[in-house]
Amino acid sequence: MIVVIGSINMDLVLRVPRMPLPGETLTGGAFRTIPGGKGANQAVACARLGHAPVAMIGCLGDDAFGHTLRAALVADGIDVSHVAALPGVASGIASILVDANGQNSIVIAGGANDLLSPAHIDAALPLLQRASVVVLQLETPLATIAHAVNLAHCLGKTVVLNPAPAASLPAAVLAQVDYLIPNEIEAAMLLGASASAPAEPRDQAAALRSSGCRNVLVTLGAKGVHAALESGSQDFPAHAVEALDTTAAGDTFIGGFVAALAVGADAAAAIGQGQRAAAIGVTRAGAQTSIPYLHEL
Repeated sequence: MIVVIGSINMDLVLRVPRMPLPGETLTGGAFRTIPGGKGANQAVACARLGHAPVAMIGCLGDDAFGHTLRAALVADGIDVSHVAALPGVASGIASILVDANGQNSIVIAGGANDLLSPAHIDAALPLLQRASVVVLQLETPLATIAHAVNLAHCLGKTVVLNPAPAASLPAAVLAQVDYLIPNEIEAAMLLGASASAPAEPRDQAAALRSSGCRNVLVTLGAKGVHAALESGSQDFPAHAVEALDTTAAGDTFIGGFVAALAVGADAAAAIGQGQRAAAIGVTRAGAQTSIPYLHEL
């Protein structure tokens, strides 16, 4: 079983010809509401791209968005028994602008995601005990993430952490991570802003491994992935596609990677599956609407 701990948002997506300048009112194009949130996106990607059962731990508001988001997870076969509905709280939302080149700009209001607590994690202990892989991101409180990482590590689970949005993390947390998957910006944030901090992905990955992470995958968008693994370092070029919308590309990669890992694939094969899934995803619009199914790969 794969257990994903993290955020669940409704994405409010607006197509724009370009990003607006400060103070500018810009006429946009099509508007859609699409289920998203890094945690939910990764759970959906794990479910669609593999054969292992998937469960989600998170929080929703007891509102219209919350009901829709829960139904979307259930529709993908995800166990939502530990997705709490919090009365009087708004579900999380993300306001997303997507330009004509497929690049996006995102602002998040955490809502119920900000109330995911260590108590919610402890209540899901039976679920975590059945897991083989536990996946986390940083759109929920850092204290809760640290608690969940420690618990999963102590239970002997494979811990996958996507440190997004970018933030610094205690060394004790990083030392309990089996697969750390940042992009270049997130890797730089983890390493700290100093003159001696490495700028090249290869050096970033090596430095993060030396901090205690067993394996580090630095995702580079159209340039692929640099992996610093226990077995050695390797570059994985990306598939060349024409991007329509890069929303959830990283989440799709992680879901494809974890789905393969959970059924016994080695890291290189799992990275390949994640890259194929992400290459398809960026040719489609939206977050969960863009995530492909295993048979499409």
